Parts: sequence; C-alpha cells; structure tokens
Amino acid sequence: MAIKFPRRFVRALAVLCCLLAFGAAEAQAASLALAAPAPNAQSAWSPGAPWSYKAFQESMRQSGRQTTLPEKDFHELQARKTVAMEAIENYLKRRFGKADQNVLRAFRELPREYYHYDYQRQKPFASNCYEAEPKPWAIGYGSALSDYLGQAYMTQLAKPRSGDTVLEVGTGSGFQSSLLSRIVKEVYSVEIIKPLGTEVAKIYKPLGLENVHTRVGDGYFGWPEVKGGFDIIMVTCAARYVSPELLKQLKPEGRLIVPIGQPFRKGQVLYVFTKDKAGRVHSHKDMGVFFIPMTGKIMESKS
Repeated sequence: MAIKFPRRFVRALAVLCCLLAFGAAEAQAASLALAAPAPNAQSAWSPGAPWSYKAFQESMRQSGRQTTLPEKDFHELQARKTVAMEAIENYLKRRFGKADQNVLRAFRELPREYYHYDYQRQKPFASNCYEAEPKPWAIGYGSALSDYLGQAYMTQLAKPRSGDTVLEVGTGSGFQSSLLSRIVKEVYSVEIIKPLGTEVAKIYKPLGLENVHTRVGDGYFGWPEVKGGFDIIMVTCAARYVSPELLKQLKPEGRLIVPIGQPFRKGQVLYVFTKDKAGRVHSHKDMGVFFIPMTGKIMESKS
C-alpha cells in the first residue's frame, strides 16, 4: 500500500511495477485448493519468546527457505526495528489521532525480516528490512510485500478485536495475515497464485501461528465454507469493483477494506464497506492508494 507519492518513492514504485508485471505474466492462477501444510515439527519460535539469530535460522529452515543473513546484520536489524516502531506509532497517531496498542504490539511481536523473501527466485533479502523510507518489495510471481506503514494503517483501519474472524484476499508474503493473527481469533487467507500460495503456507507454523488458515484460489469468491461469515474482510490488491460474494460473507456490523481502481494506474482509492444490523451495506472513501491488481474473475466484465 502506498500513502503518498514523493519522487523517490514513485521511481522505486515504477521499477517495482515492472517487476510485478513480469512476474504476473509467468504465474498461473489456480483453481480452489487447499495450500500445502507445513511439515509436522515443533515450532522454532512462538510470539513473545526471545527472537534470536538461532531462532531466525531455524524458522527459515523449517519453512523450507534459505537464509544468508550474517549474525552481525541480524542484530543491526533489531536496532533498526526500534526506529521503525517509532515511525509506525507516530504515523498512526497522525492518521487516527492515536495508535492502537494492539496493532503496535502485533508489530513488535513479529520478526518482519522473516517475510522478506523472493519466492520466484528463491532469494532472501532480510537485510533490507525496516528501511528508513518504507516501500513495497517484490516477492516474485507478480506479488509484493507492502510497506510497513501501509500495513499498519490498514490494520488499524479494520478495527480488529480479539474475537474476530478475518478473511484476507491476497496472502502475498503472509505478513498481513500474521499481523492480524496476533490480534484476532482466526484468520483465513486466499492466494490466487499457486506457487506463491503453496510456499507461503509453510511460513506460519515455524513461528507458532496456529490460527492462520490458507488456501490457493480466487479471492473473489471468498471462503464460503466458514460458517457465520467474517467480521473483517481485507483485500490487499486493487479490485475493479467490490465482489458481491465478499459482501455476502461480511457479518452484520462487519468491515470490508478494499482498494478499488484500475491496474497499475493512479487514482486507486481505499474504500471501507460496512454492513449494518439490518444487512444494508454502506461505504465511504478513505484515501488514495496504490496496489498491485487483483486477478481472476474480478478482471472479467461486470455482469
């Protein structure tokens, strides 16, 4: 998610869009199918436990990914995280008047460097984590890890609560679903790109994140098997319009956060849809954003 467009950011985003467009052309959308589970092993780490270099290496190993990060660089990242957390808190205060402490806690608990990985090239880039100027990072197959300020913003905008059941459309790196999992009861996440969704499904168990459920499929259709629907639906890619299937699965008094606009163009707007107790749907514009496009049925002509 992009909030504003300073020149350096726009140049970086233009390069990223080229990479994403190239990766998207190589990816194949999959039919609805459960993503492969992680190997049956004891988690390398759990939220709240000390995050050490050894825990990082073992978590990466258990998730089936390589890491080349030197221990010295690992400790430098932890120092940079402190600075990034201050930036997140200040940003949320500017945008909302105050920062949600649960959102800040979730960010502190998660090791973001664990999610900096290019799945298409099988290449980690953890050393770039907690960058001073937040930006999106290509992770292969046309997908991206959104900038951390944007992810913090969308999380607080969704107003997550401890008893909520959440649907995420666009698993991507897995960071957003992991973040939400530290606040809510259950998170369901759908990824349309089969090789990405299958590999990212393996990253949760090593971190002890047992309340995240993933599968490969078209997020346009949501996850209708979940009885009762969802308190929050968060779409992390730009849709041409809001899927009626998602609105059906939104609970009364629920919130659907979705960027709407044309692929790879300015003018995308983040919308918040709500459903009242009577089932009537309301919406309002929140802010201008820039996301990679949602693919699948949403790209067909609206009937």
